[in-house]
Amino acid sequence: MRKGYSNYRYYSIHQTARLDMIVYMKELGMSLSEIRQILEQGDIQAIESALISKKRQVKDQIAKLEMRLNAITRTIESVERFRKAPDCGMTTVEYIPHRKIFAIHTDINFYDYDSSVYELILSQLKETIIKQDLPQIYYCNVGTILPMKDFLEKRLVSNEIFVFVDDEFPENESVRRIDSGMYACIYVDNFDDEPEYAGRLLEYCKAHSYTICGDYICEVLTEFNVFDDTKRSMFLRLQVPLKFR
Repeated sequence: MRKGYSNYRYYSIHQTARLDMIVYMKELGMSLSEIRQILEQGDIQAIESALISKKRQVKDQIAKLEMRLNAITRTIESVERFRKAPDCGMTTVEYIPHRKIFAIHTDINFYDYDSSVYELILSQLKETIIKQDLPQIYYCNVGTILPMKDFLEKRLVSNEIFVFVDDEFPENESVRRIDSGMYACIYVDNFDDEPEYAGRLLEYCKAHSYTICGDYICEVLTEFNVFDDTKRSMFLRLQVPLKFR
């Protein structure tokens, strides 16, 4: 290395090439300590192994960022649906795209108890998500399922609670797809009012001679405790799939 007349530092061709390589490897996401270790080994296979490892790390980061992006998108959509949803008690027939859920079975029918038991079931759901290594970012937009037969006979018996997950999740005993279709829906802004409004939904379907073809779903569209910090502020969409042909 030598100094020119203007006191700027000049590098030899060899040093410049080495500096370019260091800068390039930093752009690939490697730390200076990682780069130093690779260069000290002077082994092309070590460079290849480090790059393969870095590629794996970047792919994991991309997957996590995609999950976060999807969760943000779902939350924005939930807020938008909340802002544009019909008034509480209004019944509609609407198309709902297919969805995927991660569901667990519970030992108790939470309809037989108050909201404190529902909170306990939510805790069980969260614990299961953690145990199965699912990102907690999915712990949002919770829902419950009531078998069609029980709904038609006005028996509020539910032993299944779920969260929505990304479409890429492989289906198994816990993850399944809810088909798209036309749904009769009624909107509720109070968790305690669900049984009454579920009855209203059934009567609405009977009054219009609609054929119910699947299980009843109670979906939490939004849950932002910004209006009341003493209890969960839920906005629910109660829904049943319909068959017209």
